[in-house]
Amino acid sequence: MEIILIRHTSVDVPPGICYGQTDVPLKPTFEQEAAVTKENLKTDLPFDHVYTSPLTRCVRLATYCGFPDAERDRRIMEINFGEWEMKPFDGNDDPRLKEWYADYLNVVATGGESFAMQYQRVSQFLDELKRKNYQRVAIFAHGGVLICAQIYAGLIKAEEAFSALTPYGGIIRMQVCQNKDLEHK
Repeated sequence: MEIILIRHTSVDVPPGICYGQTDVPLKPTFEQEAAVTKENLKTDLPFDHVYTSPLTRCVRLATYCGFPDAERDRRIMEINFGEWEMKPFDGNDDPRLKEWYADYLNVVATGGESFAMQYQRVSQFLDELKRKNYQRVAIFAHGGVLICAQIYAGLIKAEEAFSALTPYGGIIRMQVCQNKDLEHK
């Protein structure tokens, strides 16, 4: 099975703001960015099934690309930053933030989740997907989800996660064999 992972387009959030699972708006350039993504997906068509995060930034791109009925799955939502959502990282005085900077893989955001927790739910989604009888699947999701998928596939190490962030509107293609690990294509 071929898995096509698509990151949503640019968000209209000031730099340095932690937004995770907050349903934030997209930049006014959405249509121009989405048109490029849609064009880049043409070589991958058709899809047997399409999934999307239920957050508007992903649903809107899936709809623009021709998949308004994409199956929404909460497991492919961005990391939940809990009480840090919509606060600037630099202006956040929560002492747990320093712990998170020292060990973002395992430290849980106050009222939210850790990267390891996000990885676990994305892995569960991918484990389930591997058991489906599809040839080609599209997944409209978030930067963190695409990172988790790349770690799952062995393409990057968890310690390298945030240096491997896919650009807004970017696409990652992977191959998966039933009940086997993902491989990059």
